[in-house]
Amino acid sequence: MSNYHIKHLEEYFQVYRKSVREPENFWGEVAEEHFLWRKKWDNVLQWDFTKPEIKWFEGAKLNITENCIDRHLRTRGDKTAIIWEPNSPEEEALHITYKELHERVCKFANVLKSKGIEKGDRVCIYLPMIPELAVSVLACARIGAIHSVVFAGFSSTALSTRINDADCKMVITADGSFRGSKTIDLKGIVDEALEDCPSIESVLVAKRIASDISIKEGRDEWLQPLLDAADANCEPEIVDAEDPLFILYTSGSTGKPKGMVHTSGGYMVYTAYTFKNIFQYKEDDVYWCTADIGWITGHSYIVYGPLANGATTVMFEGVPSYPDFGRFWEIVDKHKVNQFYTAPTAIRALAKNNLDFVTKHDLSSLKVLGSVGEPINEEAWHWYNDNVGKSRCPIVDTWWQTETGGIMISPIPYATPTIPTYATLPLPGIQPALMDENAKEIKGNLVDGRLCIKFPWPSIARTIWGNHERYKDTYFSAYENMYFTGDGALRDAVGYYRITGRVDDVVIVSGHNLGTAPIEDAINEHPAVAESAIVGYPHDVKGNALYGFVILKEVGETRDRENLRKEINQQITEHIGPIAKLDKIQFVSGLPKTRSGKIMRRILRKIASNDLSNLGDTSTLLNPDVVDEVIKEKID
Repeated sequence: MSNYHIKHLEEYFQVYRKSVREPENFWGEVAEEHFLWRKKWDNVLQWDFTKPEIKWFEGAKLNITENCIDRHLRTRGDKTAIIWEPNSPEEEALHITYKELHERVCKFANVLKSKGIEKGDRVCIYLPMIPELAVSVLACARIGAIHSVVFAGFSSTALSTRINDADCKMVITADGSFRGSKTIDLKGIVDEALEDCPSIESVLVAKRIASDISIKEGRDEWLQPLLDAADANCEPEIVDAEDPLFILYTSGSTGKPKGMVHTSGGYMVYTAYTFKNIFQYKEDDVYWCTADIGWITGHSYIVYGPLANGATTVMFEGVPSYPDFGRFWEIVDKHKVNQFYTAPTAIRALAKNNLDFVTKHDLSSLKVLGSVGEPINEEAWHWYNDNVGKSRCPIVDTWWQTETGGIMISPIPYATPTIPTYATLPLPGIQPALMDENAKEIKGNLVDGRLCIKFPWPSIARTIWGNHERYKDTYFSAYENMYFTGDGALRDAVGYYRITGRVDDVVIVSGHNLGTAPIEDAINEHPAVAESAIVGYPHDVKGNALYGFVILKEVGETRDRENLRKEINQQITEHIGPIAKLDKIQFVSGLPKTRSGKIMRRILRKIASNDLSNLGDTSTLLNPDVVDEVIKEKID
C-alpha cells in the first residue's frame, strides 16, 4: 500500500500509526517513492528540541524546481500548470503550461544570475498576484537563492524592516497593482523603503498598471526587456536538503517580525504530501487557493505543493467583492474548479450578501472545500456547506502556521467525518499534545489546554533568520522537548481537535496574524499619545477586529477626537499597513495594570468583547478604579 494517497478512514489510521511508530521509515518511503533526488540522504532525521536543531534527509541533494517543473515535462508538458485570473473580469485569463512555466522560470533565473544573484543570496519579492510572482519565487529556487516574499499590502516601513533583517541584495516589484477598483503605487512604496536599505544593489520592475514611475539610474530596471533577452535554459543549482529555500516573516507578539526559515527537502516532501491528501487531487482537476503568495498559504498551497504534484493551480489577482460579490463563484464556474480553498473572513463577507451572487453560477464542478487562516465559526461553516458545496463537498478546516510550513490538523475528504468548527485529526507524522498550566501533558479526551507538537515533521521551520536564540525562546522554551504553537485547543470525546485561538498577544484579523506590540509601538509614536494597549474582539466578518485603548499625553487634550482617531490609524497604516488599522479607539485616562506595571490585557479583552461577567479580582490591581471608568466609556 502506498503511504502517499489516503482514501479511507481505516487507511488513515493505519498510515497514521505507522507514521508515529516508525517516522523515519514512513517519511523515508514517501520521499523515495515520489520525488526526484540528485543524491539520496545519509540519514532521514536528526533532531534535538532542546537546542533546537532539526535536520531531515541529511546529505540529500536536490532542486525543488526540478520536482515542481522539469520532471513533469515529458508527461505533462502541455498541461496547464498555472491559470492566472486577473483583477478585472474584462481582462483575459492566462493559461501557462508546464513547458511555458519551465521557459519563464529559466529565463527569470538567468536574469537573476546576470544581476549577480548567487546561491544563498536573499531576494525580496514585493509583487501583486501576477504570474511574475510565482515565476520569481521559482526562479530564486532554481539558482539556490533564498526568496523573501513580502505581501504587497505592507507599508514601506514594514518592507524596509524585512529587507534589512534578511540583508537582501535585490528587490523584485511592479510599477503598481490593481486591487478591486483601486490602484496601488508599489514602486513608490519600494522607493520610500529603499531610502534606508543599504544592502540592495538592484531593483527589477514588472509592468502591470502602466503608470509613470521614477527609475533610479544604476539600480532600477524594467524586467520585461531583460527577460526577452535571456536564455531559455538554466540548469538547476543542486542544493543540500537542509539549505534554506525561503524566509517568510510572521508577526511577533514582541516588536520585530520573525523571519521563519524553511529548507528545501523536508518542506517539499511535506507540502506535496499534504496537498495530495487534503485536497484529494486527481490528474485533471483544477485547484484554486484564493490566498496571496505573500503568505505561507500561497507558498505551500498555490506554488510548491500543487506544482510538485503536477497540478493545475489557479492564481487570482483580485478581491472577492470586485466587480461584485459573485466574483469567486464566477471564477469557479469559468474554470470548472474542483478544489476551492479560502479563508473564513472571505466566507463571512460573502455570506452577508445576496445569495443570488452564488446561485447564478454553476458550482457543480466542486469536490472539496477548504478553510484556512483561523478557526471557522459554525454559521460560516453551514453557509459554505449549504450554499457553495450544496452539502456534497467535504469541508477541510485546516489548522497550521507559517512556522509549520504545511497543514498539521485537518479532515481528509471522504475519509474523516467532519464536525463544524473542528480541525479534527492530525495528519500522518503529526503528534499533538495538550499541556496544562504546570507544563504537564493532559492525557485522555474531553480536555483542553495549550497545543504543542512533540515530534518534528519535515516542513517545520528550522530557525528564525539571524536569531536562533529567539526561535528557541519563542517555540521551545515554554514546554520541555515540545514545539509550542501559541494556540489553545480542546480534544473532544473521539479525539478530534478544535483550535480555540491564540494564547499570546497575537490577534488573527481576517486570517492575518497581527502582533499587538508593533501596532502599539506605531501608535505610541503619535505626538499626542502617551501609551496604548491593543486587544482583539469578536467581529462578524473579520473573525476578530482590533480595539485600541489609548492614553493621551494631555488629559484635557481638546483636539477633535475623531481626527485623532484618523491620525492614529494613518500612523498604523504607514508603519505596518492598512490591515492593522483599529476598528475602535477608546481614549482612557489609565490602563488596568498589575503592581509590577504589566497591562492586564485579559481584562481589556473582556471589556472589548462585552464579556463583563467574570473580570476576576480587580482589587489587586495597581489602579482598580480605572476598570470601572474604561467600562463606562466603552465604545459599542
